[in-house]
Amino acid sequence: MGYAVILAWVIQAAVGVTLLVSWARHARGRDAGLVLTHVMMMVGFLVPWTAFLATDAVAWAWAGFAILLGFIGFGDAVMVRRARAVTGVSEPGAHDYWQAVRVALKGRLGRRVTFHALFAPVVFFGSLAVCIVATIAD
Repeated sequence: MGYAVILAWVIQAAVGVTLLVSWARHARGRDAGLVLTHVMMMVGFLVPWTAFLATDAVAWAWAGFAILLGFIGFGDAVMVRRARAVTGVSEPGAHDYWQAVRVALKGRLGRRVTFHALFAPVVFFGSLAVCIVATIAD
């Protein structure tokens, strides 16, 4: 099941690379801190996850999950900012996030952003499930 997470991550990363290229071409550095931190840490996820697959040491799986937990939100923040720009609406707190999800589901952020946003939970919750199962089995 750990390999299924890698497969999902590769799919997610492939779409993410296309988004990164578009951002590099058009965003003129806007939100660079959020985008680049998100990209580097999502790639960084592979280090502990690969160590987990190679060693079966559950701590590595949890370390990988911790990276996801800590840094997926940077990508969410970029999506929220884009949704604000598209709609001109900014609501406080979690309302902004759910507004961004609605905007993405309506296709107003583009197909790739919508896919990337909707597929992220596959990697996130898939990783969490592997961590839990591996911990119980350990």
